[in-house]
Amino acid sequence: MSGKLFYIMGASGAGKDSVLNNCRPTLAETANCCIAHRYITRAADAGAERHLPLSDAEFEFRKQSNLFKMHWAANGYQYGIGIEVDQWLAAGINVLMNGSRAYLATAQSIHPGLIAIYIDVESACLRQRLLARGRESETEIEQRLIRHTELANSLPANVKHIDNSGELSVACDQLMALLAEP
Repeated sequence: MSGKLFYIMGASGAGKDSVLNNCRPTLAETANCCIAHRYITRAADAGAERHLPLSDAEFEFRKQSNLFKMHWAANGYQYGIGIEVDQWLAAGINVLMNGSRAYLATAQSIHPGLIAIYIDVESACLRQRLLARGRESETEIEQRLIRHTELANSLPANVKHIDNSGELSVACDQLMALLAEP
């Protein structure tokens, strides 16, 4: 029996990495699940996300060599999910991947059975988180908030939602419950 591919997405600042990192220690034993590696063309110490950093040339080589199951560009970087995910799924292991909202339709065409999960956050909470990070100007934050609302309103009906506006543990419990669904 093949594993399930869970496609996690949400706005920058919604807490995707926090939810994934908090759930990581128990995923294997409670959900027969692991988190896919993300290959990104940015430094290893940039941001809170665990990822495998690649130069632009390394990324392009892997892309041309068909070593990515999925790949996309966003926010000035290239992102990839390796083909090793297919081996994990074939072995019956469930896989969580951190994807892009704008790439969802393409991801669904590549892997029609994927289960899309949107980590949402109230706009006021998202604004506070983005301001606290201090990585963007007020104008850039406002643009992110507008994009957040537009993309949240355009998601397909079958996308599952997690609200991460409050305590992190609540969002983590919601994710673990979704992973446990038949």
